[in-house]
Amino acid sequence: MATSSLPIFPKILGNESAEVCVIGAGIAGLTTAYLLARLGISVIVLDDGPILSGETERTTAHLTYALDDRYFELERLHGEKGARLAAESHSAAIDAIEEIITTENILCDFERLDGYLFTPPGESPQILERELIAAHRAGLSAVERVSRVPIPSFDTGPALRFPRQAQFHPLKYLAALAQAFLKYKGRIYTETHVTAVEGGEPARIETQGGHIVSAGAVVVATNTPVNDRMLIHTKQAAYRTYVIGATIPRGSIPKGLYWDTPDPYHYVRLQSSEQSDLLIIGGEDHKTGQADDGQARYLRLEEWARARFPMIESIAYRWSGQVMEPVDGLAFIGRNPLDKKNVYIVTGDSGNGMTHGTIAGILISDLIAGRENAWAELYDPARKTLGAVKDFAQENLNVAAQYVEKITAGRGQDPAAILPGTGTVFRHGLRKDALCRDEDGRLYEFSAVCPHLGCIVAWNTMEQTWDCPCHGSRFDKDGTVLNGPAISNLAH
Repeated sequence: MATSSLPIFPKILGNESAEVCVIGAGIAGLTTAYLLARLGISVIVLDDGPILSGETERTTAHLTYALDDRYFELERLHGEKGARLAAESHSAAIDAIEEIITTENILCDFERLDGYLFTPPGESPQILERELIAAHRAGLSAVERVSRVPIPSFDTGPALRFPRQAQFHPLKYLAALAQAFLKYKGRIYTETHVTAVEGGEPARIETQGGHIVSAGAVVVATNTPVNDRMLIHTKQAAYRTYVIGATIPRGSIPKGLYWDTPDPYHYVRLQSSEQSDLLIIGGEDHKTGQADDGQARYLRLEEWARARFPMIESIAYRWSGQVMEPVDGLAFIGRNPLDKKNVYIVTGDSGNGMTHGTIAGILISDLIAGRENAWAELYDPARKTLGAVKDFAQENLNVAAQYVEKITAGRGQDPAAILPGTGTVFRHGLRKDALCRDEDGRLYEFSAVCPHLGCIVAWNTMEQTWDCPCHGSRFDKDGTVLNGPAISNLAH
């Protein structure tokens, strides 16, 4: 199936019902919906933007079981069995994507290739030895140590080779997956903002237009849950990650997936076109809303890349994405804690959104269909990981520190001083306001209080958004909510 453009779907125009309602049309939502529909279950998908307009479109599309939290760390947190199940599930996710591509005849540039993990200069290669041993214990016996990655211009020194990784064009894949879902009588409604989710018999999903969807089960697949006020958001943190796309001569670098080991780490892959190859380089992560230096981060990525890939001709693309980092390295997939038993969530992609999202499709469709799944306990959103207590405390202390902003003086006095493309927070008596100007000079003014849990938002110059430094909610310059967990706009 060719997918030269993204399909267009209607806005919901009346009350609807289905056996399952999926909220979110990214990879987790569409995979879950497709697999359920393939079982003959009636499914409705709701999304508040055009299809594939959320964080899935910002992925660099590494399909890998080489997890960036490392198998020796997963073994510490989840035990040897947990690390083995993590390896098994991510490997199965890549296989599932390949099976769907074959079954539905999807043209999306899918190909199997090797992945390589290496250490930067000055860092001990001992981390590679630990990871090799842990990967073998996790059942990944084909992982091996090599003398260097196969890039002539970049002598990395020793590296680990992870065979049978994969890459694809995510938008081509998901556009075709959406069309395949329709073939199984699925329904997709876009430009449909969900305002409330209530479990029960049946589950009730309210939309901004006043229409109601009734369902036997509801799956919230919105990058971070918009139906959960507190619990899950104490167990994960939102990070922005930065990406550049550099043009290079065709064939000048072997295809592969490449990662180094610092924190934050760099990740690299190649996307071919008829004219040239595009080298995709990412990294420079920071907590969402806690830095506004995107230009400097893009420049550091470019410097890092040019030092290692001298064949780079130009920087053609720049973008950033949101990564939800769970405190124990694995996604939260399954029944929503402290909720009705027919409400399911998926979140905590941990930089492996394409495989975690596919795992969610497999696992949640099994849970709804009443089938056993060996991964259910590992990914259970209600789990408590004793080894992650320190990280849990650090992340939540960081969140608590952000609330100090509510009592500070603010950063400006005269709205007329706000230049086009900039924004700042002002104090007006007991109130804090978020003011910004678009590139045409139009002034926007809203409450600076995030409607999720009351944190003060911060301006993001590169994205022209207001970002919450507590739990990662993001708002457009006009106050419209772009990312949860907030479910409503900034107040006027």
